[in-house]
Amino acid sequence: MKKLGLVGGMGPESTIPYYHDIVYGVQEILGQSVFPELSIESINVFDVLRLCSEQKYDELTEYLMNAINNLVKSGADFAALSANTPHIVFDRLQEKSPIPMISIVEATFEEAKRRGLKKIGLLGTIFTMTGEFFKSPFVKKGIQVVIPLEEEMELINGKISTELELGIVKEETLLSFQHIISRMKKENDIEAIVLGCTELPLLLNDEVTPVPCLDTMQIHISSIINAILDR
Repeated sequence: MKKLGLVGGMGPESTIPYYHDIVYGVQEILGQSVFPELSIESINVFDVLRLCSEQKYDELTEYLMNAINNLVKSGADFAALSANTPHIVFDRLQEKSPIPMISIVEATFEEAKRRGLKKIGLLGTIFTMTGEFFKSPFVKKGIQVVIPLEEEMELINGKISTELELGIVKEETLLSFQHIISRMKKENDIEAIVLGCTELPLLLNDEVTPVPCLDTMQIHISSIINAILDR
């Protein structure tokens, strides 16, 4: 098995299921009492969000590369970022990284393509919703990406940073998000909603949303497991 180096802490609430689902996912596939070796380098999500808001992408790249280099020193064979937002500099990281990296964006695109989707909604931090880094692979291949209205994006971004990143889940927040997704289904005819923040599954899943979810975290985890097993 190959050793994973995971850049975590973006935030802790998503790093925990990454670790759990990866190790037990590998065990389930192999059908043996074995767990994969992996290292986690936990960084500060609020530093990541600050650097994104200030558009200091060189500093963000350096910050994330420091984490990746520490993982390389731990013997990692490949690396992954446990969040969507830092993928804003994924291409830069991939160029600098001495080990391969698995993109959550590319993995999600491949899943959308596998499902035959043509029009999807996107939720996430303000940087993910308004930036081109997440949408680009989809648009290039003819999959339309719809984002919420400006005031809706502000609400979503605020709830992520002040509630979900801290593990706080509120019924009123769920109702607000459900209303936004329902509006996007009615007015934009979206076929699915992308949970483009790895904390969003704390709140949303197929059972509570009016359209199917593309859970970027679980999609990413599946790709990581395949890489660990070299499949």
